[in-house]
Amino acid sequence: MKYAYDGVILMIKILIADDHALLREGIRRVLSYEDDLEVVGEAEDGEDAIKQTQKLMPDILLLDINMPVKNGIEVAKELSSKKVSTKIIALTIHDGDNYILELLKNGALGYILKDVEPDVLIHAIHVVNGGNAYVYPKIAERIGANGEGSVEKTRLLCKKHRPAGITAREMDVLSCIGEGLSNQEIADRLCVSEKTVKNHLTSIFKKLGVTDRTQALVYVLKNKILSIG
Repeated sequence: MKYAYDGVILMIKILIADDHALLREGIRRVLSYEDDLEVVGEAEDGEDAIKQTQKLMPDILLLDINMPVKNGIEVAKELSSKKVSTKIIALTIHDGDNYILELLKNGALGYILKDVEPDVLIHAIHVVNGGNAYVYPKIAERIGANGEGSVEKTRLLCKKHRPAGITAREMDVLSCIGEGLSNQEIADRLCVSEKTVKNHLTSIFKKLGVTDRTQALVYVLKNKILSIG
């Protein structure tokens, strides 16, 4: 998606934070072919990533997890605590649930692997720049798959944080999403039809202002509505 005002394309400014110079150069080259993306800087360690982000105020920070001085999770935590508006996409080789959930809990809106096709990276940048969450589909399928606790336990945990308008039954559905269950599995768990589950999901997405399961899960994690793992 390209953003324009009076025919002028509004550039999405990007900072690349990775300790491998060759990878930074590769990403810069890929993004240079897009007329609405601009790499405004690079950082080779976590401390530098924080400083450059605060100095340049890019729209997007492409953030590696394993970096010297401070790792990506520490960077995300510090930028979040300082209320920096830059949106974070984790670009990494790690696909472990702990890494994913920690980054999402600490402000990252995107999570993709370094071996994705260039089109996936570009798409993720546009999605996250628009304020939405993007987790690479193969990773998203697994988020919360190792979660523990019953539906009722989660509901009790979340009473104080339940979003306005979300019903107890919709909280049950959200809990099932957190466990990585499919629509049919949710239907079996809650003893309802799959159509009823789909109706609940449509209602939940509308109330949370999201468009899919991944965005819903990111929302509930960031707002401490569900506790997973």
